[in-house]
Amino acid sequence: MALSTFETYRQGILGLPMSSIWRGHGSAIFLELGQLHPVRRRDGSSGSLTGDYTVMLEWSWRIENRTSILGGSWSDEEGWDTLFKSLMGQTVQDISVFGRLPELSLALSGEKYVVSFMTAEGQPAWSILRRTGSDDQSPSLSVADGKIVADQ
Repeated sequence: MALSTFETYRQGILGLPMSSIWRGHGSAIFLELGQLHPVRRRDGSSGSLTGDYTVMLEWSWRIENRTSILGGSWSDEEGWDTLFKSLMGQTVQDISVFGRLPELSLALSGEKYVVSFMTAEGQPAWSILRRTGSDDQSPSLSVADGKIVADQ
C-alpha cells in the first residue's frame, strides 16, 4: 500500500519548483516544493511558508551534480546557503526511493540531486508531507521498520 501511496505523491511532486529551503534543528533541512502557502501556528501567530509538498531530511543528506558531491550534512555549514540558493527554482524531474532500506532521491533540473543516506543506527530519516489546505495534520510518508509508511 505505501509504495502505491509513494507513487501518488511522486506524481504530485513531478514538475514542481523548489520554492524554499530552510534549516531545522542541527542539520535537518526542509525542501518546500510548489506554491508557497501561509501557515498559522496553534497560538494564532504566522509560521513559515510551506509548499504544496515538503520534503524533510532530518540528517545525513547530500547535494550532488552529475559528477560530484557539492556538499552535505557534514560539510562546512558556511557554504550551505550558497548551495541551497543553487537549488532554488529548479524543478523536480524525478523523486524515487532506492536501497534495501528506502532512501530518498530527488532529481532536479540543472542536473542537481538531493539524496538522503542515513549513516547511523535506526531508520532512514526522511519524510514527505502533502499540504491538504486545511488546518488538520497533513498526511505524510516516512520509513518505519524498513518500509515506507503512510501516516494520516
